[in-house]
Amino acid sequence: MDRSILIVDDEPDMLQLLKRSLAPELGCEVETASSGEMAVQVLSHKRFDLVLADIKMPGMNGLELLELIKRNVPGLTVVMMTAYGSIETAVAAMKNGAHDFITKPFDHDALVIRLEKALERSSLIQENRRLREACEETHVFQDIVGKSEAMQRVFESIRMVAKNDLTVLITGESGTGKELTARAVHSLSPRKKRSFVTVNCPTVPEQILESELFGYKKGAFTHATQNKIGLFQEAHGGSIFLDEIGDIGPGVQAKLLRVLQEKEIKPLGDTRSITVDVRIIASTNQDLKGKIQKGEFREDLYYRLSVLPIELPALRDRKSDIPLIASHLLEKHCAKLDKRLKRISPDLMSLLVNRHWEGNIRELENTIIQGILFSKTDDIDPPDVGIEERTPGAAPCVSDETFALSYKEAKEETLKRFNAAYIGHLLETTEGNVTQAAKMCGLERQSLQQVMRRYGITAEDYRR
Repeated sequence: MDRSILIVDDEPDMLQLLKRSLAPELGCEVETASSGEMAVQVLSHKRFDLVLADIKMPGMNGLELLELIKRNVPGLTVVMMTAYGSIETAVAAMKNGAHDFITKPFDHDALVIRLEKALERSSLIQENRRLREACEETHVFQDIVGKSEAMQRVFESIRMVAKNDLTVLITGESGTGKELTARAVHSLSPRKKRSFVTVNCPTVPEQILESELFGYKKGAFTHATQNKIGLFQEAHGGSIFLDEIGDIGPGVQAKLLRVLQEKEIKPLGDTRSITVDVRIIASTNQDLKGKIQKGEFREDLYYRLSVLPIELPALRDRKSDIPLIASHLLEKHCAKLDKRLKRISPDLMSLLVNRHWEGNIRELENTIIQGILFSKTDDIDPPDVGIEERTPGAAPCVSDETFALSYKEAKEETLKRFNAAYIGHLLETTEGNVTQAAKMCGLERQSLQQVMRRYGITAEDYRR
């Protein structure tokens, strides 16, 4: 069994009853402790996913045990049991860090559902911790997150081009991280202590872009009341990043070619040229070769720019990175927004991994921010980000027969059908390989196995 629970109660009959009933229902290992002191000893040498503890016990009571657990085993999920009429004590326990409380006597089915949710919370905490550690240890390169083969090739390209001082052209769809890549190239280069100047080319009209890049002399045009230093001069000794260079007009293209060839600029209205020592890093989400054929981009400028090209993959082409990126963005924006660290539910993570992401990482980031702001609990679920839709053409998840059932029965039947279809498709694709299926849907192998056991799905049925 993958999951484990420690039950703490001073009533032997209650301990035995809970152990016998919960172990098969939850599919987990159950251990017991007859006092708070005994629970502390057990916790000192074994890890548990959940502690279910009575509040009222002789000696160390449940609240004192909770305090010790929060101090010595931070992150461990604790659910408290309390007799009816002691709700104020239970609320105090929640304020002190308990995840939930259950009143005695309790309904067995309700208890199982509450504990299942608590175990899911533990699984999410462990998964978030694992992803954060993975990001911190091996999968963050110059603020770029990725462990896929495609991103490892990108990281190697960045290391290689950073050592040289040639022009770099970064290509990729919008939102794939072109500016982060440009900053990585600069920060690993010998120019890292000098300026890194960014120019967003599409947002500046051509006539203004020319004066911004190269500067101008007083009197060069109306309202030019004083000399202005251009961005190339500001970047002297460092790097200039020309973002979305495919949008610049022919006049600026010609002047950029001169900078690349002669290493000098001529401010508007000036008769002399100024030598500049600047590395140009450019990016585009457009097909520059196609624009060359249409006469919209200079061929000689293209080959001057693409001396060292770096192509960034779309997010849909590196789905294995999505859980890492989502976890990284979640932690980053929870801190920025001054929110307690939340968790991405398994259902939402599955949707994130399998989404097409036209806007790539930028769209994923906006989705994570939305989830942080709109989720009312510590878990971010699909409705919180508005992407809980059916696959186009898929059959509805609720049949006419389902409506004749009670809510509880209908929900269980619907979940059973969904998991049978969804997980069955994954296992069919991977020929019964649970590890690969877990990677495809963004779950830990153990979490997927738990769902499979719950709904009676067997990997052997799909092995050829």
